[in-house]
Amino acid sequence: MTKLSVNINKFATLRNSRGGNNPDLIKIAMDAQRFGADGITVHPRPDERHIRYNDVREIKKIITTEFNIEGNCTEQKFVDLVLETKPHQVTLVPDALGQLTSDHGWNTIQNKNYLINIVSVFKNAGIRVSLFVDPVIEMIEAAAQTGTDRIELYTEGYAKEFLINKEKAITAYISAATTAKELGLGLNAGHDLDLQNLKYFSQNIPWLDEVSIGHALVCDSIYLGFENTIQMYKRQLIS
Repeated sequence: MTKLSVNINKFATLRNSRGGNNPDLIKIAMDAQRFGADGITVHPRPDERHIRYNDVREIKKIITTEFNIEGNCTEQKFVDLVLETKPHQVTLVPDALGQLTSDHGWNTIQNKNYLINIVSVFKNAGIRVSLFVDPVIEMIEAAAQTGTDRIELYTEGYAKEFLINKEKAITAYISAATTAKELGLGLNAGHDLDLQNLKYFSQNIPWLDEVSIGHALVCDSIYLGFENTIQMYKRQLIS
């Protein structure tokens, strides 16, 4: 079954808005695991506006499920943090400095030589690597040439189109996922997946390894409760 990795960045945003340690990110991570999450995702940025670098270090101490660190590998501070904490997976995202949220995948053709080098840095440290990419066949083919273990499909386009025409919305993603499978790449997905669109995505791409979900899951937790929400998301991933 597709694994659910809970991105806890938005809990950190809430904590940082008032200072102090409420909510406690370590308790959030521990509870997410206890409530059934298959993994924890964090995305530290250089300005530490949500997840702080020391949060990553503290979470690593208590993690019992899979730990996925997302971020911009052109920042040496990020690279050093990943190599220090050695998560199960690092997801490389082409964010610009100060970017509000991730909004595009790698151009794996233009950046192929760079990606070959940085992917090898993490793989040599025993860390599984995933590249954040758009559902474009050429980008996935070039991603496979970097030596990455997986790709993560950027799903904002799917989420927007789903509200208009779900069959049209999924088409490019099925093609992209099929290409990844044929090339021997593992497959993750994330961004704007929610209780409305997740099941359809999962049903149409049953070989999906993992989804990383944060914003929608945290918002749903306000109304539905954290434990219940995690279980509701996991049920969407059952074919």
